[in-house]
Amino acid sequence: MGKPWFNSYAEGVSHYLDYEEITMSDCLTRVAKNHPNTIGLIYFKTKIKFREFDQMVNRMANALIDLGVKPGDKVSLLLPNVPQVAIAAYAVWRIGAIVVMNNPLYTDVELEHQFNDSESTFLITLDLLGPRMLALKPKTAIKTIIVAHIRDYLSFPLKQLFPLVAKDKHRDIPKQQGVYEWLDLMKKYPADNPNISVDFRAIAALQYTGGTTGVSKGVVLTHSNLSKNCQQGLAWIYNMKPGESIVLGSLPIFHAFGLFTLNMCVRGVWSIVLIPRPEAEFIMEAIHKNKVNLFPGVPTMFIGILNHPKLKDYNLSSLKICVSGAAPCPVDVIKRFEAMSGAQIVEGFGISEASPATSINPVGGINKPGSIGLPLSDTEVKIVDLDDRNKELPANEAGELCIKGPQVSDLGYYKMPEETKETFVDGWLYTGDIAKIDDDGYTFIVDRKKDMIIAGGYNIYPRDIDEVLFTHPKIAEACTKGVADEYRGETVKAFIVLKEGEVLTKQEVIDFCKEKLAAYKVPKIVEFMDELPKSAVGKILRKDL
Repeated sequence: MGKPWFNSYAEGVSHYLDYEEITMSDCLTRVAKNHPNTIGLIYFKTKIKFREFDQMVNRMANALIDLGVKPGDKVSLLLPNVPQVAIAAYAVWRIGAIVVMNNPLYTDVELEHQFNDSESTFLITLDLLGPRMLALKPKTAIKTIIVAHIRDYLSFPLKQLFPLVAKDKHRDIPKQQGVYEWLDLMKKYPADNPNISVDFRAIAALQYTGGTTGVSKGVVLTHSNLSKNCQQGLAWIYNMKPGESIVLGSLPIFHAFGLFTLNMCVRGVWSIVLIPRPEAEFIMEAIHKNKVNLFPGVPTMFIGILNHPKLKDYNLSSLKICVSGAAPCPVDVIKRFEAMSGAQIVEGFGISEASPATSINPVGGINKPGSIGLPLSDTEVKIVDLDDRNKELPANEAGELCIKGPQVSDLGYYKMPEETKETFVDGWLYTGDIAKIDDDGYTFIVDRKKDMIIAGGYNIYPRDIDEVLFTHPKIAEACTKGVADEYRGETVKAFIVLKEGEVLTKQEVIDFCKEKLAAYKVPKIVEFMDELPKSAVGKILRKDL
């Protein structure tokens, strides 16, 4: 069907880019040299200049080398949006090691799988997670743990106030072999660049994503994937000024979208405001106080702000662009937020297997409601028949969305050759999403081939929850599904058949899941049934529920 999207590009956006082969870590070093006094990280009242950011990265890089981290080693990060997550990621990259991002909301069972699957030997985590991680350590290959604190980079008087706010959640980890304090290491090691040559095509990160099989998969992303996707994003969002623009860091950096945002800020010489808890009032306060220009978010963030009783107390007029991703944003929400703030909301599409950004509505151009926009520079999309992958469909016909570009993983899934072979074919990423492309080249997601639930921007795979429910001694059959929710977009509903003679309440089901699943995966609605719909061969028909 050609490339009709080129005709819809915003003026000044190139169809193809001349990529610079530079790792994100080396990019930070260059920015620190050319813009030493520009603010890189903003964390409450603390402002860290790019020169200081780069020096902190060097200190942690030298510490990791001395602790035994070698090129190619896996270093797991289990941190919210605090300065340490940015410093640690760039330090790991600087010495040629591999970043493994983990979600602090995950349960020990989920984290144990990711630590072991990734073969991580080092872990950098937060103090309040420390006791759990020490207990988990013997079940994994992790030998060394570095403990960071939310207070480490808080300025006075916040540093003094924070323990009172956190109360019993705040704790220090007793000194013991293999456990180190973040600030102790930062004070001990020099700020000299270790000058390790890192191959641009080497592995930079394992970004874990879920799967229809219920097993999370590590997407292998190279320095090339991350750097080129960053350059694509900067070419698309062309009207932000280096050294002047301020970006909201409310998306978790452990998520591919959040890491992409951080990388854009480094290369674009933008300041990023780090928010550990992305709640509506914290977001509004951060925009108001820091005069934020770019707000990457998920629909629940925009909805939460619009519905917040204190909205009128904050001035959000500094916003110029909002990028909405992870889930469809209701058209009414887009219109109301744009009218309230004066900013343009552009919806886009990303997937961990593509670093993640692939398509965005044009900034300053024509936005089509309900569309994920146009393919980024050097990115191709096609729609193929659901039953015949070799058959490409014409415009306006729905089929599986396939993506090709420099941001798409070259190596597929870590230690999963069959899944890699199924998903990555001749450079094309088969997304499992059902979509169509209109005559102007805009892509519309119309359904999901896989059963993924998107609630509040989080990807939830029903099989994960089904398997937990099946372990309950009173449950005979269970099946979960996403149902419409005004705030979260979708929420999780569990359909359950009890064993004969058993009695169970809805709250007992929810409490059981809370012990074994991250909070956002726990079913919010429970319905008991006499039987579940099944196919002729006995397969539960989730779509019929």
